[in-house]
Amino acid sequence: MLQSYKNPQPIQLKKYWERLVLQRQIAPDLDPLVAGSWQRCGFLLNPRGKPQWTYLSADALSFTLKKHGAFRVVARPLMEDIYQHIEGTGALLLLIDSTTCVLELLGDLHAIQHAGDPGFRVGAFLNEISIGTTAFSIALIDSSPALVVGAEHLFECFHSLVTAAAPIFDPEGRSVGAIGLVGSLPQYSPQILGMVVAAARAIENQLQAELIIREANARASELNVTLDTISEGLLVLTSQGIVTHLNERGGALLGLKPSAAKGRPLTEYLILPETLARAISRNEELSDAGVSFVINGTAHEFLVDLRIIRRHDGGSATSIITLRRIEQVRQLVTRIVGAQARLTLDDMVGNGPSVGHMRRQVLAAANAKGCVLLSGEPGTSKNAVARAIHNSGRRAGGPFLALNCRAIPRELILGEFLGFEAGAFNAGPSTGQPSKFELADGGTLYLDEVEMLPLEVQSALARVIETGEVIRLGGNRIISVDVRVIASTETDLEPRVAENTFNASLFYRLSTFVIKLLPLRERPEDITPLVGHLLERLSLQAGRQIYISKAALDALRRYPWPGNITELESVLERAALHCEEKTIEPDHLPEAVRQRCAKTPGRPVTEPVRRLAEMEKQAIIISVRASRGNLSRAAQLLGIGRTTLWRKMKEAGMSTEDLKRISVS
Repeated sequence: MLQSYKNPQPIQLKKYWERLVLQRQIAPDLDPLVAGSWQRCGFLLNPRGKPQWTYLSADALSFTLKKHGAFRVVARPLMEDIYQHIEGTGALLLLIDSTTCVLELLGDLHAIQHAGDPGFRVGAFLNEISIGTTAFSIALIDSSPALVVGAEHLFECFHSLVTAAAPIFDPEGRSVGAIGLVGSLPQYSPQILGMVVAAARAIENQLQAELIIREANARASELNVTLDTISEGLLVLTSQGIVTHLNERGGALLGLKPSAAKGRPLTEYLILPETLARAISRNEELSDAGVSFVINGTAHEFLVDLRIIRRHDGGSATSIITLRRIEQVRQLVTRIVGAQARLTLDDMVGNGPSVGHMRRQVLAAANAKGCVLLSGEPGTSKNAVARAIHNSGRRAGGPFLALNCRAIPRELILGEFLGFEAGAFNAGPSTGQPSKFELADGGTLYLDEVEMLPLEVQSALARVIETGEVIRLGGNRIISVDVRVIASTETDLEPRVAENTFNASLFYRLSTFVIKLLPLRERPEDITPLVGHLLERLSLQAGRQIYISKAALDALRRYPWPGNITELESVLERAALHCEEKTIEPDHLPEAVRQRCAKTPGRPVTEPVRRLAEMEKQAIIISVRASRGNLSRAAQLLGIGRTTLWRKMKEAGMSTEDLKRISVS
């Protein structure tokens, strides 16, 4: 619960403090949280003395920081966001663990040291026994946000400071630390308590979100394994080849009694096919691999999946093998041909954090049951991501049916979606037509540009997703379907829902899991690996190795790519055709790419687009020259703090020697 609004009177607070020091009494109208702290430590410490700072040793600090690594990773970006608003005020932002040890520190340490005691640093303990009353110790002890102003601090050397802190709890309600602020008393504002409380809540929300994703992945993995044991043969082996599980279906397929085989080496009964044995030895997973088992002297063809379960402690891995008779799979060939997704997580190229985050989202979405909504600009590979989601989940063996909602004529779209019975229309096939949901049964239906669907089709789609049942046009037969819907859009659907141009029920059902695909200009670090991946494919198609020069690659990195990955593919294909040698040079690239002139439909060609980092570096150079090397003046010209200027110089790779050369040039 927040403390009530404070309007402290410094003289009155000083009298309260002198009463404690001289008379050993606590004023009855003192803030209860502060009074509680004074009661705990005020009679044990000398308020006119110096704080007894305690610090972790180097080894203990390294262990503590590593232990709280995940906590720090979540909190640090939020601290940096807050500091942007308080930079230049002489304030200090701190993150502490549940023992009051400082884990992160951000701000103007020099100003705080000048105003009070110089003991604040990473590894310091802010407990009451060491430094008396502060908002940090109160927040942890009383599990409540706290604001301590001036003479409310026990030690006199802190009377020129104000501290505010709020506790942070994990999803189970356990205290994991606190976040707080130390500032000078003249800069005091009652809003600082609300700011640190908001930061604490934001950290708690992020911790909760990460826990939900971890638990969802764990439950989905368990469910998938359980489903695998129902309809398919299942064989589980240790790294030494010992059978730990063989279900009844697996025993029937392999001619073994599960009770007899469990606990025994599989080699006592049969030999693993070479493809399967080699994949197990290399800890490589297989999907839909055709192998032949020799059972009682006769070869039997199977389609197998292999999953490798690795232990968190680095111990030996467990192999989970699922088996299906290949004859059963061949019965589905007619349905699957032309409707099987090929792309997987391995085809999502990129080394940047955004691609890593997207891979984790794809994996989480693949193992979930609900619908997925992909949002992104044209050319951001939404189709490829949809196929990767399909191929990474339990529906990978089923059909993947992709439809572009813009391409289907409006008058035909309802029949295309719901199908129709024979004789439903005067024209058309006499045998009727199955719905797209029936064709995708057991797999995935991907709807590209879903915002283009008419409202009546949106309503029908929402009903099928809700009930899992389809009634064809002109019929009354209820057909049960098991289809996972993945939709993509290039627009923001929420305003359309508000305008009643998009069905609200459908929007909420599609939004079970939303993945936003960033445009290529916002992840330039992925351009190099993408170019390498595309050149490998082009080399295979052309029958010759194709390379790219550093100058051409630099031009590709600088271009903003309004058409995203699709435009990049087109540019490289065109360059490969014009390249008579093995290496693509800048002259082989379109002029718009070389000149960094992005062409957007409906807009005139603009001046060359520069990267933000380049513009910032150029601005720093100009300001340093104008100030003749005076960094304080340069920061003032740029409208930023000196600390921020140093940080941006470091990000730009600029050294002190560079500044000297710039200032005299």
